[in-house]
Order: sequence, then C-alpha cells, then structure tokens
Amino acid sequence: MDSGLIGKIEKGKRYAQEADRVHVALLRVNFHGEHSEHQVGYNEGAWNCDCGSFQHWGLCSHVIALETIFTGYLMPAPLPTPAGEPVTA
Repeated sequence: MDSGLIGKIEKGKRYAQEADRVHVALLRVNFHGEHSEHQVGYNEGAWNCDCGSFQHWGLCSHVIALETIFTGYLMPAPLPTPAGEPVTA
C-alpha cells in the first residue's frame, strides 16, 4: 500500500478520536418510525420533520431522537438579532 495512503488512514483514525473537530451543519435523514417513514432535516441549528407532530408543535420524537444521537456534533442555532440591529459576523 502507498505510504501516502497509509498516512491518510492513520490521520483519519486520529481524527475519529478527536470528535470535537466535527460539527454537523446540514443533515437529511430518512427516519423509520413505528407507523411510517419520515424525512427529517437539520440546517445550521434549525430542525424540520414532515410528521404531523412537528407540523403541529414544532417538535417530535424523530427530532428528539436525532438530537440525542448527535449530541455534541450539531452546530448551535444562530442567536436571534433584535429587530432593527444589523447582523454582524
């Protein structure tokens, strides 16, 4: 095996041990629920799900499960900007 590739494999294994390097910004999941399959998404702090519970309450068991699975990996939601104030990076 090529020594460059071996180095990449070793680096990948080291990165896997340093999970704080990873933050999920965008995620699309097919979630197999008890009654049907649902499309769940995450985009820079905002969740969405096509199930009725999420449409009604803005939260559902599918999102709760994924938040638990991905604890520590999700980018935090952006802080709201008070009306009339410019957004700065």
